[in-house]
Amino acid sequence: MELKSLVDQPGKLPTVPKVVQQLIASFNSEDVSSADIARQIAADPALSAKLLRLANSAFFHVSRTVGTVDDALRMLGFVMVRNLVLGNGMVAAFKNTKGMDLPQFWRYNLYTAVAARWLAMHAGDHGQDNGDAVFTVGMMHGIGQLQLHVVAAAEVAPLDKQVNVLDAARADKEKERWGFHYADVSAELAKIWNFPDALASALRDIPDPMATGKLDRAAAWVLLGAWIARVEVLKLDDDAARACYPAQVAKKLGVDPAWTPLLVKHAADKADLAMPALKELSAGLDAMLE
Repeated sequence: MELKSLVDQPGKLPTVPKVVQQLIASFNSEDVSSADIARQIAADPALSAKLLRLANSAFFHVSRTVGTVDDALRMLGFVMVRNLVLGNGMVAAFKNTKGMDLPQFWRYNLYTAVAARWLAMHAGDHGQDNGDAVFTVGMMHGIGQLQLHVVAAAEVAPLDKQVNVLDAARADKEKERWGFHYADVSAELAKIWNFPDALASALRDIPDPMATGKLDRAAAWVLLGAWIARVEVLKLDDDAARACYPAQVAKKLGVDPAWTPLLVKHAADKADLAMPALKELSAGLDAMLE
């Protein structure tokens, strides 16, 4: 199996809703019009209803009811509205993927995205780290795994029996077997869909954010988010969780281990560093997975 063979024909690519295609195009547009995007979203009643449900969820703590798509853009910002629509579009595009526990997979992706965003915002460098952009990478980071299962189910099935698709060792096992891993597939899809180069690079680097010799910060935050999401979704015990913690990457980011009780015994003066529970952190956003 070769990497290019997974994405080399239009028929092998998932069908992405038109409004999602337009939002993807906005990544590379310097003169994107929020009003145009609002009209495009508003033209889809089902999508508009879901966006407003998400915008009014506990996740955003909005001070008043978000009643229109325009309100959502004003109150949440264009990037986060785009994230919500993209996430919903990706779930829809891969809804018929066989051989995977899709509810578990998408919950893991959502948990990864919200955890990575929280970490970037609370432990990151405000000059370098954009929490909403990190959320985008988090929600997109697993699409390569889905593409593998759609296009190459027979080749992937034997590995699935050995290693869970969410296991921390999965990327290495794939690399050993095929010479590439799911993150490379994610990056190829991002390039085909004309996502920015920086986003495609971050997707590729998530299994090893220091692979190029320079830390990819977005990939690094998502790797940390994926770790805590994996612990939660796979219900890892404390020893297994600590064993797969990406400590070197966390140290490079300068993250105090007090962000999760699994790693330290919390001192009273560090309680404010702890990340909220993932269910609390993602409250309301699970509507995106429906």
